[in-house]
Amino acid sequence: MSSASVTNALRGVQAAIAAAARAAGRDPASVRLLAVSKTVPADVVRTAYAAGQRRFGENRVQELAAKAPLLPPDCEWHLIGHLQANKVRAAVQTAAWIHSVDSTGLIERLEWLADEEAQLPVILLQVNVSGEASKSGVTPAALPELARVAAGCHALDLRGLMTMAPYGAGEPELRAIFGGLRRLRDGLEQRLGRALPELSMGMSGDFTIAIAEGATVVRVGTAIFGERP
Repeated sequence: MSSASVTNALRGVQAAIAAAARAAGRDPASVRLLAVSKTVPADVVRTAYAAGQRRFGENRVQELAAKAPLLPPDCEWHLIGHLQANKVRAAVQTAAWIHSVDSTGLIERLEWLADEEAQLPVILLQVNVSGEASKSGVTPAALPELARVAAGCHALDLRGLMTMAPYGAGEPELRAIFGGLRRLRDGLEQRLGRALPELSMGMSGDFTIAIAEGATVVRVGTAIFGERP
C-alpha cells in the first residue's frame, strides 16, 4: 500500500472505532487501536507513525526485536502471538505489553526474566473462549488459577484478558465470545479483589462488535496495511 493509502486507512479505522464506541455509549478514548504490523516493512510502519499511530503489535519476537530499533523510541510495542519459552528474554526486553500469556510455566519464566532485566511488562491472559482446538489460550475453567498466579507476580503487571474469535464467525457467535471474555474478567475482578481494566479483543473484521462488548484494545492489521502475503 502507498503512504497515502495507509494514512487514509488508518484514519478510517480510527473513525470507525470512535463511532462504534459512541454507539455503545462509551467514550471513544476508552478504546485504543493496536496497529498489527506483522510482516509490514518498517518504512510502511513509519507511515502509520507519521499519521499519529504509536501502538504496534507483532506476532513473532524475532520480527519485533528486528523492527523496533528501526522506529522512533516512543512507539509502544505489543507482542500478540504465541510466546515460546526460549524467546521470553527478548520479549521482555522489547515488548511493553504481552497479550498471549496462557500457562503458569510461561508466567514463572516471564516473572524471573522480567525481574532480571528490570522490566515491568503489562501482561494479558489469553483465553480460548471459543473452544477452538487451533486456538492458543487457557480454558475458562483454568483461568482463575492462572490469574491467581499472575496476580502474585511483582515483575509483571496483570491488566486483563485477551481472546481471538473464529475467522468468519457471525455476529451472535462473536457477541457470545467477546461478551464471555468480559464476564470472565468481571468474575476475576471479584475473585482477586483487583481491577483488570483491559480487554484485548476484536480484529479487522469484527472490532466494532468487540467494542460493543467492552473491548479496550482492538488489534487491527489488514484494515490498515492491507492483505499480507
